[in-house]
Amino acid sequence: MTTLDFYDIDAIGLRQKDDFLPGRLIVLEGTDGVGRTTQIQLLRPWLESNGYAVIDTEMTSSTLAGSGLKKAKEGNTLGPITLNLFYATDFVDRLESQILPALRAGFIVLTDRYIYSLIARALVRGADARWIRSIYGLAIKPDAIFYLRVGLADLLPRVIHAHGFDFWESGMDMRLGDDLFESFVRYQTRMIAQYDHMVKEYHFQVIEATQEAEDITTQIKELIIPLLPHS
Repeated sequence: MTTLDFYDIDAIGLRQKDDFLPGRLIVLEGTDGVGRTTQIQLLRPWLESNGYAVIDTEMTSSTLAGSGLKKAKEGNTLGPITLNLFYATDFVDRLESQILPALRAGFIVLTDRYIYSLIARALVRGADARWIRSIYGLAIKPDAIFYLRVGLADLLPRVIHAHGFDFWESGMDMRLGDDLFESFVRYQTRMIAQYDHMVKEYHFQVIEATQEAEDITTQIKELIIPLLPHS
């Protein structure tokens, strides 16, 4: 693929939360190494100290498919359709067994990535947009989506100093380059472009991720407070 195509995914039609789901669903999105996990680790104790019950969840953590997906990825041999279906299974299981029960019980649910990352990954790998819409149309619309945005120039040193280049987060399965570095640059460029394309459509609240972690947390807290249930 020589150019990055964008797809109109407005027809996903996510389910609206209703009175039977009094909790709050808060999503943190962004590329690998952008600091999503750090923010959840800072936000959860803050929410709990203010009297809210909180759970957090992330990709590949479902009971049904999480461990199998992690193991399958170790071989670096998954095709794009199998990979997408594996991620979809993981998501649906977490939705039904973790996210929805917590929302019904009034919990604040913090999720490290949601369907938007899964859609972006699938589209970058050439998936049919209608097929992806049909898979994730059962998702619940979040109360807030915080997109931690960072440009490639700032992302590269973060990843190099943190853990190095991962096969899948470098898009090596797509053969985008002769080595991990080259493939990472091309893959993450496409991923960032997909996220940016979703900002207006899905009302992402963009947070500049080059700031200090504590400053990012402060901004997110200010945006979360009006969304919280008050007794």
